[in-house]
Amino acid sequence: MSTTNDTDIATTDEQAPTEQPAQDEQAPTEQPAQDEQAPTEDAADQDVTEVTTAASTSSSGGDAAADLVREGEVAADFLETLLDIADLDGDLEVDVDGDRAAVALVDSEDGAAPRRLVGPGGAVLEALQELTRLAVQAETGERSRLMLDVAGYRADRRSALVAQARSAIAEVKESGERRDLEPMTAFERKVVHDEVLAAGLSSESEGVEPSRYVVILPAD
Repeated sequence: MSTTNDTDIATTDEQAPTEQPAQDEQAPTEQPAQDEQAPTEDAADQDVTEVTTAASTSSSGGDAAADLVREGEVAADFLETLLDIADLDGDLEVDVDGDRAAVALVDSEDGAAPRRLVGPGGAVLEALQELTRLAVQAETGERSRLMLDVAGYRADRRSALVAQARSAIAEVKESGERRDLEPMTAFERKVVHDEVLAAGLSSESEGVEPSRYVVILPAD
């Protein structure tokens, strides 16, 4: 439109006065039309943004759950191959525990889950869990926080840790002094930290692996 007007003005001086008012008359007419459309377009953009955001949030939650299930399946495949090579019995159960994939090696009809995969103090289990996480990461390209249990060791250990933590918490509340617990694995420390928090106290981890331990602190 502007290119055509510039050409007409340059062609003849007589036409310029005639066309200029025409252009001036059109401006007020076009401007309100543009102003009236703006709110409509903004509202439409806003609706699209809200719908897109809601859909994205829902999709993200679903993707996260699907990713955890996928982690568990990859881990189970890896462990099944390992069991076959070692000629060990046991069934694998895949689940999602909070924000982590969880795989458990349990007794099967062919035989009991091999307790030797737990080891003294769960040392072998911790090593096997780390190996499984690395296998999952190699397959998915994402760091894994998967939890592995063998023969119900972690479930039994959790119950014992909760009882131990509650006893220590009672001592701290009565004496008003901090209480240092024995060295624990990351899983065990997490169980104790959760129990201390639920009791209204605070705790922290000190030391370095494999001698890292939990300290239960008295209330201020």
